[in-house]
This record gives sequence, C-alpha cells and structure tokens, in this order.
Amino acid sequence: MANSLEEIIENRKQLSQTRVTKAVFPDRTNHHDTLFGGTALQWMDEVSFIAATRFSRQNIVTVSSDKIDFKHPVPGGSVVELIANVVEVGRTSIKVRVDMYVESLYKDGCEKAITGYFSFVAIDENRKPTSALPKEFLDLQNIKR
Repeated sequence: MANSLEEIIENRKQLSQTRVTKAVFPDRTNHHDTLFGGTALQWMDEVSFIAATRFSRQNIVTVSSDKIDFKHPVPGGSVVELIANVVEVGRTSIKVRVDMYVESLYKDGCEKAITGYFSFVAIDENRKPTSALPKEFLDLQNIKR
C-alpha cells in the first residue's frame, strides 16, 4: 500500500504504461513509401490517451501535443511499437511521452523513430476540469493524514 502522494503517483505511472504494436501497411504510407506523419500522430495520440486514462481512470481530453521529433523514417512493410508513459502529473493535467520504435519484419533490432509529448486534462460529468488522480486515491491519502 502506498504511503504518500508521491508513491501513489509513481505507482499509477507504472500501472499506466501502454504498449501498442502496429504493422505499416501500404494504405498508411505516402509517395516515399514511409508512414504518413498524420497517421503517426494519430497512433501516438491514441496510445497516450490510453495511458492517461489508465493513470486517471476518469474521463480525459487531449489539450495539446508538444515537441514531436521525427528522427527516423518508418518504411512501409515495417512494424512499429508505441510505448506511452505518464511523465508529469498536475492538479488536473497529465503529460504523456510516446516513443515510437520501428523494426523490420525480417531482421532483429529496432530503432527509435518518433518521440512526442501529449497533454490531457481530466474532466467531470459537466466537462469541467477535475483532479487528475482517481478520487478513491485522494480519499485514501486524506485518511492517512
């Protein structure tokens, strides 16, 4: 059982890590036979949304994407793994880092292709910002004081 707010946050971060693997089929590539940048961003937003929701277990919405670095092309016919980790938690906000790795179907090894950050806000039933931490964990923290 976590004893402090920091331990609760670290535990939620670990529980929320999300990994998704996708194949890069021809309908997802451009005239250079590489993954469309917009498709990469969509996949990254989806996996970061899952991680943020796992962290919070509440309704959340994307509020921004920051610093998307395209470091390596993602060729058609390859496989990508997207790994999302919660890296910052504010009162109502959650920031998620997504790393996309590319690997050939026919060779071992992978290379980091894209990194990006996505920010989310937890919302209540009236679509107003609410605490990013699940209510039951905040209640538990108040009981321990």
